[in-house]
Amino acid sequence: MNSNTRTRVLTGITTTGTPHLGNYVGAIRPTVHASRDTQTDGFYFLADYHALIKCDEPARIQRSTLEIAASWIASGLDPDKVTFYRQSDIPEIPELTWLLTCVTGKGVLNRAHAYKAAVDKNNAAGHDPDSDVSAGLFMYPVLMGADILMFKAHKVPVGRDQIQHIEMARDMASSFNHLYDEHFVLPEAVIEESVALLPGLDGRKMSKSYDNTIPLFAPAAQMRKQIAGIVTDSKAPGEPKATEGSALFQIYQAFASAEETAAMARAYAEGIGWGDAKQMLFERIDREIAPMREHYQALVSNPAKMDQILLAGADKARQLATPFMRELRHAVGLRNLSSGSAAPVAKEAKTALPSFKQYRESNGQFYFKMVDAKGQILLQSLGFASPKEAGQAIARLQTEGAQALKALEPSLETLTTSARQSAVSNLQLLQEARQGQEN
Repeated sequence: MNSNTRTRVLTGITTTGTPHLGNYVGAIRPTVHASRDTQTDGFYFLADYHALIKCDEPARIQRSTLEIAASWIASGLDPDKVTFYRQSDIPEIPELTWLLTCVTGKGVLNRAHAYKAAVDKNNAAGHDPDSDVSAGLFMYPVLMGADILMFKAHKVPVGRDQIQHIEMARDMASSFNHLYDEHFVLPEAVIEESVALLPGLDGRKMSKSYDNTIPLFAPAAQMRKQIAGIVTDSKAPGEPKATEGSALFQIYQAFASAEETAAMARAYAEGIGWGDAKQMLFERIDREIAPMREHYQALVSNPAKMDQILLAGADKARQLATPFMRELRHAVGLRNLSSGSAAPVAKEAKTALPSFKQYRESNGQFYFKMVDAKGQILLQSLGFASPKEAGQAIARLQTEGAQALKALEPSLETLTTSARQSAVSNLQLLQEARQGQEN
């Protein structure tokens, strides 16, 4: 199978900290396994432009880039078999970000989870809604869209909290394609349901922001000490212990086989002491990590070699990005004046019909939105308990038009007068097109 027919899979890690066990289980290990699939082309990158949104410590970003790159390779990623690069080494990505900015509605970005969370936090504190909100945070989804669309990725593995960003990338691609003909592939989110979400030392999600992480390649003695600090209940040796809700058990399960996990569950039921359980956890993790630790240390001790690997990956990535960017520049009119007639060229008008998009959010509920041909959101639903309910609402709007709009109003985000008028006129367009097809 040649590379043109293979599935392109793309994923990145933001360079803001030292990789920990949660990063390994949730991102590094599964992507290394996926990279060995001969039916896919893997694109793996270090998201250092994204890091600037979250971190203003240059040395930390530089160190994190080195550590994450070394962790990926030490864990088995082969740079010769994938496209492995640093985001900031691809100048076409920020250029594409600007082109996408010009076709992305501000209303779309207003709905981004990270931006809405920042605004909600400010409102709750009585501050200006946009206090300390940078344009970088607001534009984060466009940069992510550029990362994905630049390399025509078919599949993007993400957690449920990132699904919205893939939907936005699809909207951007659709808007651009509508205006300038078909250039972008519409990506699909791949939800890794089997990937574990590790708890940290205190039982909450393992995260740098909670300061509860276990560094992936910490020396064995340090890892043993940190595992000993995992919070457990006060049950004494000999007392049966519950696996449910046990951070220690969940971490063990993420590294152990099914048989090993079952054995640990029996040990819990039989009253294993917490000290012995923690020793078992340390030994199981170290059995997997120890063989990689020496390779990791050799890589972080040789930054020049890591630069060489990343720049080689960037050259490989730019063999695709540079000609594609040239194509996109030409498409939007950024051309040499001598390349052809500068006179306006009439373009056959496209039928500008709105469309409905149904999706699931991280809260488990189902939503839909109606967007116009440029990707502008005309209607945004509230959450439905099932996809069937959301689909039924869409069907009513498609068949009944404005009459259904009034009936479904409790299930929709509040509409301004102008937004209502726009929605009604677009629903009328849909009805007329539908009637024309039937006739």
